[in-house]
Amino acid sequence: MRKLLLNLLLLIAVLAIAFFAFAPRYFDSTNNALDGKPLEAVSEEAKALHSTLTIVDLHSDTLLWQRSVLEPVEYGHMDLQRLQEGNVALQVFSSVTKTPTGQNYDNNSADGDNVTLLVIGQLQPVRTWTSLLERSLWHATKRDRAVKESGSVFASVNDGSDLESLLTDREAGAKDRTGALLSIEGLHNLEGKAENLDVLYDAGFRMAGLTHFFDNELAGSMHGEEKGGLTPFGRDIVEAMEAKGMIVDIAHLSKKATAEVLTMATRPVVSSHGGVQATCDVNRNLTDEEIIGLAKTGGVIGVGYWEGAVCDTSPAAIVKAMKHIRDLVGIEHVALGSDYDGTITARFDTSGLVHVTNELLKQGFIEEEIRAIMGENAIRVIRKGLKPASELKQSISTEEAVE
Repeated sequence: MRKLLLNLLLLIAVLAIAFFAFAPRYFDSTNNALDGKPLEAVSEEAKALHSTLTIVDLHSDTLLWQRSVLEPVEYGHMDLQRLQEGNVALQVFSSVTKTPTGQNYDNNSADGDNVTLLVIGQLQPVRTWTSLLERSLWHATKRDRAVKESGSVFASVNDGSDLESLLTDREAGAKDRTGALLSIEGLHNLEGKAENLDVLYDAGFRMAGLTHFFDNELAGSMHGEEKGGLTPFGRDIVEAMEAKGMIVDIAHLSKKATAEVLTMATRPVVSSHGGVQATCDVNRNLTDEEIIGLAKTGGVIGVGYWEGAVCDTSPAAIVKAMKHIRDLVGIEHVALGSDYDGTITARFDTSGLVHVTNELLKQGFIEEEIRAIMGENAIRVIRKGLKPASELKQSISTEEAVE
């Protein structure tokens, strides 16, 4: 009997080791995939132009996974090596803290959570097992550790001076230097407390969407049960974000809440990742009315690369959505929003961004338009959204004087 018990315990131990060692990587590699479909050959003109671009991607979920962004891997969509190969100047890394069981685009309850099992399986700090706020703080820690361990190659972007330093260095020839700005996919990680916005800001978060795949205390989600508008708490948080220098992201937000945010916004608003209903009639994508409303704030739309955003994974489908936005409200409102490592299937990973440049040229976009789409528009909006370092220092001095 004792031998049987020991054998059973040994089996449990082996299974546990196997789970923690292999399950997170398996889930990561199978959910962040490439479809393997063929891509057109890239022209020499596209390669030459691409190498001179300042490229910004407004949305990636890479920090959700066990791997370090500094570690080159043969699965998933993004790591520092592939960012460098794609000539990416600035990557926005989002913090995903909760996703509903049975996740879909149409109707999701806030009950249940897929991320908890992943958090435990990845052996993250115990504090992250039950706290959504702590999950985001862990993602910020991962970003900051990667920056420190990379030397000067991977750089935090927390304020205007960080951004300008990054761009200056790249213009001076440091093309391998890539910036990392932190965002949040759904402010349910506030856990209902307005003061937690300060905690997240202090950790380095500078952009945030109000909702993800379910309704929360701030607003209705396009994929939630009620799909309502902003709550009083949500309105307070939007105002606080703009005052602090945090960019408001309407991706995943309900139609009613989107309209309300666009009406009250005083700074440029982004839709960090998605598409447009005119070219891909999916509920999460923006209507023409919403595109026009967002453009009035001076914001940008990050066009995604997966089927739910553009109804295909081809560069042609991506550019088709971009062309619609350009023709409706102007080239200055088009940007990149890959949703890489966000449990999507894409045609190419971040090292293959030259395929977007190639397709833009093929579709007749001129050089100035391509530069705007691939990064200059996003840089403009981020500049306007972040507080400059001088203003931050002034705020700190004022707070010290009061104390």
